[in-house]
Amino acid sequence: MTTDKESVFSGIDDLLQSLLERDPFLRPYEEALKRRIERICEMEKRLTQGKTDLAEFAAGHEYFGLHFFDEEWIFREWAPNATAVYLVGDMTGWLEKEAFALDRIKRDGVWEIRIPEKTLKHGDLYRLRIHWHGGEGDRIPAYARRVVQDPETLIFNAQVWLPSSIYKWQCNDFLCPSGALFIYEAHVGMAQEEEKIGSYREFTRHILPRIIDSGYNILQLMAIPEHPYYGSFGYHVSSFFAASSRFGTPEELKELIDTAHAAGLAVIMDIVHSHAVSNEVEGLSRFDGTYYQYFHEGPRGFHEAWDSRCFDYGKYQVIHFLLSNCRFWLDEYRFDGFRFDGITSMLYRHHGLGKAFTSYEQYFDDSVDEDALTYLALANRLIHEVRPDALTIGEDISGMPGLAMPLSEGGIGFDYRFAMGIPDYWIRLIKHLPDEEWHIGHLWHELTNRRRDEKTISYSESHDQALVGDKTLLFRLIGSDMFSHMRVSDENIMVDRGIALHKLIRLITLTTAGSGYLNFMGNEFGHPEWIDFPREGNAWSYCYARRQWHLDRDMIALAKRFRILEFPGPHLLFEHLKDKVIAFERGGLLFVFNFHPTRSYDNYSFEVLLGKYRMIFESDAFEYGGHGRLLADQYHLTLPDTSRSRERHLLSLYLPTRTAIVLQRVET
Repeated sequence: MTTDKESVFSGIDDLLQSLLERDPFLRPYEEALKRRIERICEMEKRLTQGKTDLAEFAAGHEYFGLHFFDEEWIFREWAPNATAVYLVGDMTGWLEKEAFALDRIKRDGVWEIRIPEKTLKHGDLYRLRIHWHGGEGDRIPAYARRVVQDPETLIFNAQVWLPSSIYKWQCNDFLCPSGALFIYEAHVGMAQEEEKIGSYREFTRHILPRIIDSGYNILQLMAIPEHPYYGSFGYHVSSFFAASSRFGTPEELKELIDTAHAAGLAVIMDIVHSHAVSNEVEGLSRFDGTYYQYFHEGPRGFHEAWDSRCFDYGKYQVIHFLLSNCRFWLDEYRFDGFRFDGITSMLYRHHGLGKAFTSYEQYFDDSVDEDALTYLALANRLIHEVRPDALTIGEDISGMPGLAMPLSEGGIGFDYRFAMGIPDYWIRLIKHLPDEEWHIGHLWHELTNRRRDEKTISYSESHDQALVGDKTLLFRLIGSDMFSHMRVSDENIMVDRGIALHKLIRLITLTTAGSGYLNFMGNEFGHPEWIDFPREGNAWSYCYARRQWHLDRDMIALAKRFRILEFPGPHLLFEHLKDKVIAFERGGLLFVFNFHPTRSYDNYSFEVLLGKYRMIFESDAFEYGGHGRLLADQYHLTLPDTSRSRERHLLSLYLPTRTAIVLQRVET
């Protein structure tokens, strides 16, 4: 029987020809593409030695770290530069004791200790004290599954976690949705109205029902792996195998995921393998006294812009660590996949900083880190081997070709990629041009410019826009009037403009999306407040590290009811720069947008298919904060136009200013 891996080796030339036919611009780079595929396959063969599969290889979390087995505790750690390693903690009075000294059991630097059952108990705190030539230091074990912070001293320690009863999963047959993705991105800590850190349990009880009721089918959770600084948004990870204890216990996170599954909601996790926190006690930096154990040696091992460490993806042990991390979250917590953060930073030695990526040459020059590319391909292969239905999404701003294509088709293996240019475009448009100068043709190009052979997910604004120092879309549109004029009885031109355009922006982004749509919590209703985590500059306040909940589900319901994103397209029918009108068709629905700031149009006509059309949705309705200038459920008949050489069928509509309408063709 020929395996998929063997077929890739033997069919490289054939799959490359298929890839090159789809994208002729790749033809000058055929040899580079072939080399990359061979490199991926060769690395997999090296890792598995041809005797096992990636899933079995990626089980480092079952070997390293602290485990209770056969009535004894076993702890192992990889620290090749160490000269001595001790377990210290509650059980030793935080002193080095010979009974808790680890033995070096392998020449490559694996240390081990076996401890009687009663020596450790649930809840005990512990660390490693590592000695090396010329120094020593305390470290949190790399594979620690539970890390807690002392509320008074703020010191982090690993914690023995062996509760009297393990969590019993209730939903054991969940599968990820196979159609269009509607993703709700959320941060557990701020997903509540109280001025504090929210918990897994509060999220399960109060927030999950809102997300489910809104029609989303994917929950994307941020900041799950442990991170020392709350304000890092979870992107400076210290303990890659520990779910953040500031939100609750492992069992409470499992309950959250289990409850979501029971309601048909998949849960994916932000996984950060692009860099690691530079902290030494809490993180992996200088873990065994060297700067290059997990990371590149010298300047390449530091990400100056992010103040973090950069993994060496060419090192066998690093790949083992990261692949095991992928499998751990799938196995232990039953996450349904991952959104890989910061892929551009991984793929290029310049991290994408200050680069515009205007030519294909930039995808194949010496700046590309092919070790990182190989790791990403293997991570995707592993994830889909462990969970064939799992979802993987790549966050890449560079547009690397093949990112969201299977390895068997010459790609890197992600299921989806983010259309990251769209939120950036909306920012530029709103920030630099009044809407009367918006170019409808440019707008259409930005919304629909994507690789047709790769699945993409669109979004109007990212979570970065909600942070202090930036602005949400609605804040940019309305400004300070948001705080004093957001009342129905208060007629304010800036508020009226902002609400109208906000609805149009979100609707056109959703309905032109490739295969999925993402929303960051609170953005669906134009959350008025930015996000500012507790810090010295705001007197350690939680005032802005929360959300105020007012959800609107009709837009998602429309897209799901008519399965809009499962149809190809969208197909442009009409656009007019001066009138600021654009119309397109998708999935049997007709979408018409009037972006003009002051002009409403009577009897506005454009060519469509012969038939009868019923208006099923419009953004100007009173319930959406509009002016109610349209009649609900009205019908429109096409009219013949014989003024030209061929007969056309025209649809004539009333288009109020800054309004979108959706029509369904009900008769031919």
